[in-house]
Amino acid sequence: PRCTLYCHYLLHCQEHKLEPVNAASFGKLIRSVFMGLRTRRLGTRGNSKYHYYGLRIKSGSPLLRLMDEQQHLAMRQQPFSQKHRTKPVQKAEGFTNGLSGGAGLQTAGLGDISSQVQQYQQFLDSSRQLPSLGEVDLGGYGLPEGVQLEHIKAFQSLYREHCEAILDVMINLQFILVETLWKSFWRFSLSNEPQSLSLHNESEKRLPKACLVVLCKFEPVLNWTKDCDNVLYQTLVEVLIPEVLRPIPSALTQAIRNFAKGLESWLTNAMMNVPEDMVRIKVACVCAFSQTLRRYTSLNHLAQAARAVLQNSAQITQMLSDLNRVDFTNVQVCPRPPPPPPGAGLLGVGS
Repeated sequence: PRCTLYCHYLLHCQEHKLEPVNAASFGKLIRSVFMGLRTRRLGTRGNSKYHYYGLRIKSGSPLLRLMDEQQHLAMRQQPFSQKHRTKPVQKAEGFTNGLSGGAGLQTAGLGDISSQVQQYQQFLDSSRQLPSLGEVDLGGYGLPEGVQLEHIKAFQSLYREHCEAILDVMINLQFILVETLWKSFWRFSLSNEPQSLSLHNESEKRLPKACLVVLCKFEPVLNWTKDCDNVLYQTLVEVLIPEVLRPIPSALTQAIRNFAKGLESWLTNAMMNVPEDMVRIKVACVCAFSQTLRRYTSLNHLAQAARAVLQNSAQITQMLSDLNRVDFTNVQVCPRPPPPPPGAGLLGVGS
Protein backbone atom coordinates (compact mmCIF):
# COMPACT_ATOMS: atom_id res chain seq x y z
CA PRO A 1 0.00 0.00 0.00
CA ARG A 2 1.20 3.51 -0.82
CA CYS A 3 0.22 4.78 2.62
CA THR A 4 2.27 2.06 4.35
CA LEU A 5 5.40 2.99 2.42
CA TYR A 6 4.84 6.67 3.22
CA CYS A 7 4.46 5.84 6.93
CA HIS A 8 7.81 4.03 6.85
CA TYR A 9 9.34 7.13 5.29
CA LEU A 10 7.86 9.40 7.98
CA LEU A 11 9.25 7.16 10.70
CA HIS A 12 12.66 7.22 9.03
CA CYS A 13 12.61 11.04 8.94
CA GLN A 14 11.50 11.25 12.55
CA GLU A 15 14.24 8.86 13.69
CA HIS A 16 16.96 10.82 11.86
CA LYS A 17 15.50 14.30 12.55
CA LEU A 18 14.87 15.02 8.88
CA GLU A 19 12.09 17.16 7.47
CA PRO A 20 9.75 14.97 5.40
CA VAL A 21 8.07 15.98 2.18
CA ASN A 22 4.35 15.49 1.74
CA ALA A 23 2.74 12.38 0.29
CA ALA A 24 2.56 13.81 -3.25
CA SER A 25 6.26 14.72 -3.31
CA PHE A 26 7.17 11.33 -1.87
CA GLY A 27 5.15 9.56 -4.56
CA LYS A 28 7.02 11.48 -7.25
CA LEU A 29 10.33 10.49 -5.64
CA ILE A 30 9.33 6.80 -5.65
CA ARG A 31 8.48 6.99 -9.33
CA SER A 32 11.82 8.63 -10.08
CA VAL A 33 13.61 5.70 -8.40
CA PHE A 34 11.41 2.91 -9.81
CA MET A 35 10.91 3.97 -13.41
CA GLY A 36 7.61 2.90 -14.95
CA LEU A 37 6.05 1.99 -11.60
CA ARG A 38 2.25 1.82 -11.70
CA THR A 39 -0.45 1.99 -9.04
CA ARG A 40 -3.61 -0.07 -8.65
CA ARG A 41 -6.54 0.20 -6.30
CA LEU A 42 -6.82 -3.16 -4.52
CA GLY A 43 -9.10 -4.51 -1.81
CA THR A 44 -12.73 -5.36 -1.23
CA ARG A 45 -15.48 -2.95 -2.24
CA GLY A 46 -15.63 -0.01 0.13
CA ASN A 47 -12.27 -0.92 1.67
CA SER A 48 -9.83 -0.59 -1.22
CA LYS A 49 -6.54 1.31 -1.15
CA TYR A 50 -3.98 2.36 -3.72
CA HIS A 51 -0.98 0.04 -3.95
CA TYR A 52 2.29 0.30 -5.83
CA TYR A 53 1.94 -2.35 -8.54
CA GLY A 54 5.28 -3.97 -9.30
CA LEU A 55 7.02 -3.12 -6.02
CA ARG A 56 7.57 -5.64 -3.24
CA ILE A 57 9.69 -6.18 -0.15
CA LYS A 58 12.96 -8.02 -0.74
CA SER A 59 12.83 -11.72 0.01
CA GLY A 60 15.66 -11.45 2.56
CA SER A 61 14.46 -8.26 4.24
CA PRO A 62 13.77 -8.35 8.04
CA LEU A 63 10.67 -6.28 7.25
CA LEU A 64 9.13 -9.21 5.36
CA ARG A 65 9.73 -11.60 8.26
CA LEU A 66 8.14 -9.23 10.78
CA MET A 67 5.12 -8.66 8.57
CA ASP A 68 4.63 -12.42 8.29
CA GLU A 69 4.78 -12.69 12.08
CA GLN A 70 2.21 -9.94 12.42
CA GLN A 71 -0.18 -11.64 10.02
CA HIS A 72 0.13 -14.85 12.03
CA LEU A 73 -0.49 -12.91 15.24
CA ALA A 74 -3.53 -11.23 13.70
CA MET A 75 -5.04 -14.59 12.73
CA ARG A 76 -4.70 -15.83 16.31
CA GLN A 77 -5.91 -12.68 18.07
CA GLN A 78 -8.67 -11.37 15.83
CA PRO A 79 -11.81 -12.68 14.11
CA PHE A 80 -11.22 -13.90 10.57
CA SER A 81 -13.73 -11.35 9.31
CA GLN A 82 -11.72 -8.44 10.75
CA LYS A 83 -10.61 -6.09 8.00
CA HIS A 84 -7.34 -4.15 8.12
CA ARG A 85 -6.72 -0.99 6.25
CA THR A 86 -2.94 -1.51 6.24
CA LYS A 87 -0.34 -3.99 7.43
CA PRO A 88 1.62 -2.03 10.05
CA VAL A 89 5.10 -3.03 11.12
CA GLN A 90 6.25 -3.72 14.66
CA LYS A 91 9.21 -1.99 16.25
CA ALA A 92 12.48 -3.18 14.75
CA GLU A 93 15.90 -2.00 13.78
CA GLY A 94 18.02 -2.33 10.65
CA PHE A 95 15.48 -2.08 7.83
CA THR A 96 18.07 -0.49 5.58
CA ASN A 97 17.47 -1.14 1.89
CA GLY A 98 14.46 -3.32 2.62
CA LEU A 99 12.73 -2.84 -0.72
CA SER A 100 13.39 -4.53 -4.03
CA GLY A 101 14.94 -2.25 -6.59
CA GLY A 102 17.44 -0.64 -4.23
CA ALA A 103 15.31 1.85 -2.29
CA GLY A 104 17.30 2.72 0.79
CA LEU A 105 14.37 3.31 3.16
CA GLN A 106 14.58 2.61 6.87
CA THR A 107 12.01 2.45 9.61
CA ALA A 108 12.27 2.94 13.34
CA GLY A 109 10.30 1.92 16.37
CA LEU A 110 6.68 2.92 16.07
CA GLY A 111 6.61 3.97 19.71
CA ASP A 112 3.66 4.13 22.08
CA ILE A 113 1.09 1.36 21.45
CA SER A 114 1.57 1.44 17.68
CA SER A 115 4.12 -1.36 18.08
CA GLN A 116 1.24 -3.58 19.23
CA VAL A 117 -1.21 -2.28 16.64
CA GLN A 118 -2.47 -5.77 15.73
CA GLN A 119 -3.41 -6.33 19.36
CA TYR A 120 -5.45 -3.12 19.60
CA GLN A 121 -6.71 -2.70 16.05
CA GLN A 122 -9.59 -5.10 16.68
CA PHE A 123 -11.12 -2.39 18.89
CA LEU A 124 -11.04 0.15 16.03
CA ASP A 125 -13.19 0.57 12.95
CA SER A 126 -10.29 0.30 10.52
CA SER A 127 -12.53 -0.12 7.47
CA ARG A 128 -13.96 3.41 7.67
CA GLN A 129 -13.22 5.65 4.67
CA LEU A 130 -12.97 9.43 4.54
CA PRO A 131 -16.25 10.86 3.19
CA SER A 132 -16.36 13.28 0.29
CA LEU A 133 -15.06 16.73 1.25
CA GLY A 134 -16.97 18.57 -1.47
CA GLU A 135 -15.79 21.67 -3.28
CA VAL A 136 -14.96 25.21 -2.22
CA ASP A 137 -18.09 27.34 -2.58
CA LEU A 138 -16.99 30.78 -3.78
CA GLY A 139 -20.44 32.15 -2.99
CA GLY A 140 -20.04 35.25 -5.14
CA TYR A 141 -16.61 36.12 -3.78
CA GLY A 142 -14.08 37.36 -6.27
CA LEU A 143 -10.71 35.61 -6.38
CA PRO A 144 -7.95 37.33 -4.37
CA GLU A 145 -5.19 39.07 -6.26
CA GLY A 146 -2.61 36.64 -7.58
CA VAL A 147 -4.88 33.60 -7.07
CA GLN A 148 -6.44 31.64 -9.91
CA LEU A 149 -9.11 28.96 -9.91
CA GLU A 150 -6.53 26.21 -10.43
CA HIS A 151 -4.82 27.29 -7.22
CA ILE A 152 -8.02 26.64 -5.29
CA LYS A 153 -8.38 23.25 -6.95
CA ALA A 154 -4.77 22.45 -6.09
CA PHE A 155 -5.42 23.37 -2.45
CA GLN A 156 -8.46 21.07 -2.41
CA SER A 157 -6.45 18.18 -3.86
CA LEU A 158 -3.52 18.66 -1.49
CA TYR A 159 -5.78 18.99 1.52
CA ARG A 160 -7.70 15.85 0.63
CA GLU A 161 -4.43 13.89 0.37
CA HIS A 162 -3.36 15.41 3.69
CA CYS A 163 -6.58 14.29 5.42
CA GLU A 164 -6.28 10.77 4.00
CA ALA A 165 -2.70 10.54 5.28
CA ILE A 166 -3.86 11.54 8.78
CA LEU A 167 -6.59 8.90 8.66
CA ASP A 168 -4.07 6.24 7.63
CA VAL A 169 -1.60 6.94 10.44
CA MET A 170 -4.42 7.10 12.99
CA ILE A 171 -5.73 3.69 11.94
CA ASN A 172 -2.22 2.38 12.54
CA LEU A 173 -2.20 4.13 15.95
CA GLN A 174 0.87 6.14 14.93
CA PHE A 175 -0.30 9.20 16.85
CA ILE A 176 3.13 10.83 16.94
CA LEU A 177 3.14 11.19 13.15
CA VAL A 178 0.16 13.56 13.09
CA GLU A 179 2.33 16.54 14.04
CA THR A 180 4.81 15.55 11.31
CA LEU A 181 2.01 15.52 8.73
CA TRP A 182 0.80 18.93 9.87
CA LYS A 183 4.29 20.39 9.60
CA SER A 184 4.74 18.87 6.15
CA PHE A 185 1.47 20.26 4.77
CA TRP A 186 1.90 23.78 6.18
CA ARG A 187 5.60 23.80 5.16
CA PHE A 188 6.62 24.53 8.72
CA SER A 189 10.28 25.45 8.14
CA LEU A 190 9.98 26.59 4.55
CA SER A 191 12.13 29.67 3.94
CA ASN A 192 13.70 31.41 0.98
CA GLU A 193 16.78 29.22 1.15
CA PRO A 194 17.20 26.92 -1.90
CA GLN A 195 17.67 23.84 0.29
CA SER A 196 14.38 24.42 2.11
CA LEU A 197 12.54 25.16 -1.11
CA SER A 198 13.74 21.92 -2.68
CA LEU A 199 12.12 19.88 0.12
CA HIS A 200 8.72 21.15 -0.97
CA ASN A 201 9.41 21.39 -4.67
CA GLU A 202 6.39 19.32 -5.69
CA SER A 203 4.05 21.26 -3.40
CA GLU A 204 5.45 24.51 -4.76
CA LYS A 205 4.69 23.38 -8.30
CA ARG A 206 1.11 22.49 -7.45
CA LEU A 207 0.47 25.41 -5.09
CA PRO A 208 3.10 28.11 -4.46
CA LYS A 209 3.58 29.11 -0.84
CA ALA A 210 2.57 32.70 -1.64
CA CYS A 211 -0.81 31.48 -2.96
CA LEU A 212 -1.22 29.19 0.06
CA VAL A 213 -0.78 32.16 2.40
CA VAL A 214 -3.34 34.23 0.46
CA LEU A 215 -5.86 31.36 0.45
CA CYS A 216 -5.50 31.06 4.23
CA LYS A 217 -7.17 34.48 4.45
CA PHE A 218 -9.87 33.80 1.82
CA GLU A 219 -13.29 33.34 3.43
CA PRO A 220 -14.61 30.52 1.15
CA VAL A 221 -11.40 28.52 1.69
CA LEU A 222 -11.58 29.09 5.45
CA ASN A 223 -15.16 27.83 5.56
CA TRP A 224 -14.33 24.80 3.39
CA THR A 225 -11.31 23.94 5.54
CA LYS A 226 -13.43 24.11 8.69
CA ASP A 227 -16.01 21.77 7.16
CA CYS A 228 -13.26 19.37 6.04
CA ASP A 229 -11.71 19.29 9.51
CA ASN A 230 -15.07 18.59 11.13
CA VAL A 231 -15.67 15.70 8.71
CA LEU A 232 -12.17 14.34 9.26
CA TYR A 233 -12.31 14.54 13.05
CA GLN A 234 -15.76 12.97 13.20
CA THR A 235 -14.41 10.11 11.07
CA LEU A 236 -11.40 9.74 13.39
CA VAL A 237 -13.68 9.57 16.44
CA GLU A 238 -15.70 6.82 14.77
CA VAL A 239 -12.47 4.98 13.92
CA LEU A 240 -10.90 5.20 17.38
CA ILE A 241 -14.07 4.73 19.46
CA PRO A 242 -16.70 3.12 17.21
CA GLU A 243 -18.84 2.04 20.20
CA VAL A 244 -18.44 4.22 23.27
CA LEU A 245 -19.88 1.60 25.64
CA ARG A 246 -17.84 -1.30 24.28
CA PRO A 247 -14.94 -2.42 26.55
CA ILE A 248 -11.59 -0.98 25.39
CA PRO A 249 -8.17 -1.85 26.87
CA SER A 250 -6.96 0.76 29.32
CA ALA A 251 -3.68 1.14 27.40
CA LEU A 252 -5.61 2.17 24.29
CA THR A 253 -7.85 4.67 26.09
CA GLN A 254 -4.84 6.18 27.86
CA ALA A 255 -2.95 6.50 24.57
CA ILE A 256 -5.97 8.24 23.01
CA ARG A 257 -6.20 10.64 25.98
CA ASN A 258 -2.50 11.45 25.82
CA PHE A 259 -2.85 12.05 22.09
CA ALA A 260 -5.81 14.39 22.69
CA LYS A 261 -3.87 16.43 25.23
CA GLY A 262 -1.09 17.28 22.79
CA LEU A 263 -3.18 18.12 19.72
CA GLU A 264 -3.56 21.87 20.21
CA SER A 265 0.12 22.51 20.93
CA TRP A 266 1.18 20.31 17.99
CA LEU A 267 -1.07 22.21 15.60
CA THR A 268 -0.12 25.70 16.76
CA ASN A 269 3.55 24.76 16.53
CA ALA A 270 3.14 23.43 12.99
CA MET A 271 1.26 26.58 11.85
CA MET A 272 3.59 29.22 13.28
CA ASN A 273 3.97 31.00 9.92
CA VAL A 274 0.35 30.56 8.76
CA PRO A 275 -2.13 33.51 8.79
CA GLU A 276 -4.05 33.86 12.03
CA ASP A 277 -7.47 33.43 10.36
CA MET A 278 -6.63 29.86 9.32
CA VAL A 279 -4.91 29.06 12.62
CA ARG A 280 -7.94 30.17 14.62
CA ILE A 281 -10.36 28.02 12.61
CA LYS A 282 -8.18 24.91 12.72
CA VAL A 283 -7.40 25.26 16.43
CA ALA A 284 -11.12 25.56 17.22
CA CYS A 285 -11.83 22.36 15.27
CA VAL A 286 -8.95 20.41 16.83
CA CYS A 287 -9.95 21.55 20.34
CA ALA A 288 -13.47 20.22 19.77
CA PHE A 289 -11.94 16.96 18.52
CA SER A 290 -9.71 16.76 21.60
CA GLN A 291 -12.62 17.37 23.96
CA THR A 292 -14.71 14.73 22.20
CA LEU A 293 -11.96 12.13 22.58
CA ARG A 294 -11.59 12.92 26.27
CA ARG A 295 -15.34 12.82 26.83
CA TYR A 296 -15.75 9.51 25.01
CA THR A 297 -12.83 7.86 26.79
CA SER A 298 -14.15 9.08 30.15
CA LEU A 299 -17.61 7.74 29.35
CA ASN A 300 -16.10 4.44 28.25
CA HIS A 301 -14.17 4.17 31.51
CA LEU A 302 -17.35 4.91 33.49
CA ALA A 303 -19.30 2.32 31.48
CA GLN A 304 -16.71 -0.36 32.22
CA ALA A 305 -16.77 0.49 35.93
CA ALA A 306 -20.58 0.32 35.94
CA ARG A 307 -20.50 -2.96 34.03
CA ALA A 308 -18.27 -4.49 36.69
CA VAL A 309 -20.78 -3.52 39.37
CA LEU A 310 -23.85 -4.62 37.41
CA GLN A 311 -22.33 -8.05 36.78
CA ASN A 312 -21.93 -8.63 40.52
CA SER A 313 -25.18 -10.09 41.88
CA ALA A 314 -24.30 -9.28 45.50
CA GLN A 315 -23.76 -5.60 44.69
CA ILE A 316 -26.98 -5.45 42.68
CA THR A 317 -28.90 -6.90 45.62
CA GLN A 318 -27.36 -4.33 47.96
CA MET A 319 -28.21 -1.46 45.59
CA LEU A 320 -31.82 -2.61 45.34
CA SER A 321 -32.02 -2.81 49.10
CA ASP A 322 -30.66 0.72 49.45
CA LEU A 323 -33.04 2.09 46.81
CA ASN A 324 -36.04 0.49 48.50
CA ARG A 325 -35.17 2.34 51.70
CA VAL A 326 -35.39 5.73 49.96
CA ASP A 327 -38.70 7.54 50.54
CA PHE A 328 -39.16 8.91 47.02
CA THR A 329 -42.60 10.37 47.86
CA ASN A 330 -41.12 12.49 50.60
CA VAL A 331 -38.30 13.57 48.30
CA GLN A 332 -40.79 14.72 45.65
CA VAL A 333 -43.05 16.73 47.98
CA CYS A 334 -40.30 18.20 50.18
CA PRO A 335 -40.71 22.01 50.11
CA ARG A 336 -37.90 24.03 48.66
CA PRO A 337 -35.77 25.95 51.15
CA PRO A 338 -36.38 29.70 51.33
CA PRO A 339 -34.06 31.89 49.26
CA PRO A 340 -31.15 33.56 51.05
CA PRO A 341 -31.72 37.11 52.29
CA PRO A 342 -30.60 39.97 50.02
CA GLY A 343 -26.89 40.62 50.21
CA ALA A 344 -25.98 37.12 51.37
CA GLY A 345 -22.85 35.86 49.66
CA LEU A 346 -21.75 32.35 48.78
CA LEU A 347 -21.11 31.66 52.47
CA GLY A 348 -24.48 33.05 53.60
CA VAL A 349 -27.48 31.27 55.08
CA GLY A 350 -27.55 27.51 54.54
CA SER A 351 -23.86 27.14 53.73
